[in-house]
Amino acid sequence: MIDSSKHQGQRKQLVNLLKDKGINDNKVLNAIDKVPRHLFMDPALESYSYLDKAFPIASGQTISQPYTVALQTQLLEVKRGEKVLEIGTGSGYQAAILVNLGVKLYTLERKQDLYKKAFRLLNNLGFKPKKTIFQDGTIGLADYAPYDAIIVTAAAETVPKVFLDQLSIGGRLVIPVGKNNQKMTRFTKIRENRIKKEVFGNFRFVPLLKNKA
Repeated sequence: MIDSSKHQGQRKQLVNLLKDKGINDNKVLNAIDKVPRHLFMDPALESYSYLDKAFPIASGQTISQPYTVALQTQLLEVKRGEKVLEIGTGSGYQAAILVNLGVKLYTLERKQDLYKKAFRLLNNLGFKPKKTIFQDGTIGLADYAPYDAIIVTAAAETVPKVFLDQLSIGGRLVIPVGKNNQKMTRFTKIRENRIKKEVFGNFRFVPLLKNKA
């Protein structure tokens, strides 16, 4: 698995682009700079790895564009040592960014081929989550709740209540909400019966689906 000086230079260019687009959290930018995105993509697409674009991976899924990954991560406002749940491991790239930030990450993937590939890759690259689990993500992960932050990498038409239930007080849920086009939305659990909602622009994600596959 080669991470050449060329790749590293391309990542620095990507970081500068993300700064221009409004990503201003230096910890997030540093993680983007450190994680080799090309290793999470099809080798045939390696030359496109550091473009700010989404690309297909296996099972009809996509690796999100770097801006989307950076924005969702920035909106999570995680601190080192916090417990974070990721719904939708996918390629593993978002998980690697979060592990680089020093969180205790629990990540769920419903598609077995993606789960197996991401599990191996994250371990081999040294971005090992606390737990990588083959499971339906729509039910969250109650066994290790509550979480300081939950990130959802697929679109929900409505926000599953279970995600809000599994947040700690002060916890943040970042999720794209909508049917065809989604609004990136952050929910902050102020207290048990009070949720703060903020919206951060339009996006398009694959849908959040039930059951293992």
